[in-house]
Amino acid sequence: MPSIDLTGKVAVVTGSGRGLGLAYAHALAAHGASVVVNDIDEAVADQAVKSIAEAGGTAVAEVVPVGTTEAAERLVDRAVEEFGRLDVLVTNAGILRDKVLWKMTDEDFDAVITTHLKGTFTCARAAAVRMREQGGGGSLILVGSPAGQRGNFGQTNYSAAKAGIAAFARTWSMELGRAGITVNAIVPVAATAMTETIPAFAPYIEAMKNGDPLPDFLRKGEGFGTPEDCAALVPFLASEAARSITGQAIGIGGDKVALWSHPQEISAAYADGGWTPDTLAAAFPTSVGAELQSVGIPAPKLPEA
Repeated sequence: MPSIDLTGKVAVVTGSGRGLGLAYAHALAAHGASVVVNDIDEAVADQAVKSIAEAGGTAVAEVVPVGTTEAAERLVDRAVEEFGRLDVLVTNAGILRDKVLWKMTDEDFDAVITTHLKGTFTCARAAAVRMREQGGGGSLILVGSPAGQRGNFGQTNYSAAKAGIAAFARTWSMELGRAGITVNAIVPVAATAMTETIPAFAPYIEAMKNGDPLPDFLRKGEGFGTPEDCAALVPFLASEAARSITGQAIGIGGDKVALWSHPQEISAAYADGGWTPDTLAAAFPTSVGAELQSVGIPAPKLPEA
């Protein structure tokens, strides 16, 4: 197996002051990359940089909320000013404003779309411009979610943004392939501030905080673990070992790694001359509608008491 060595590479990780983003930044730095840490809280960002330095890595902080073109260009410019180039972008920054559809405000919707979807777009655009100018390829690693793959109750804004991010990966992999830039979406599942509010996970996360390991039914059956469990995928996708992998959505969590399918037709029916509402009503239940697809994130399969 090839050794994952990112020495000489430079990465920007948005939203990397804590949680999954911090784990990604640490993993990149541990494999030799220089990292621009990003957060909206200066103290949090500085602490993240300190923790990477104490572990033997190299990092600097850029404090700015992602979403605007100005913020994206600041992050890319900081990488180039400090380290001379940009090779890897991880678009991790995100917020939640969960509400059911009829209670969600314009402000709730816009805030999440701006951070997740527009933030991914503006940062990826700025990174792609730089990577194409400097040559040598690069890696865009876009952070998705199971909610974007399957939908999730109360997350109109978040699910839509994450679904869009998976579509970004497919589209940009085609547009940037000639420049040697790979683009993939990762779908992490981990114990974070976002997931510890899920009642089924809460007692196990609390036990983990007290030093107990997560049980196998979570780590293997649910693919649920720590942020550090998810982090290995990032330096791998940023490395030469993954040069042939692009346009994919890859899930990781606990002891599990998985490849998500692309949306595609799964069945079809035909009517000479086209369909009418009546012929659809007659044929649909026994043809294309015979196996309708499920929605939502499946509830954890807890062990029997």
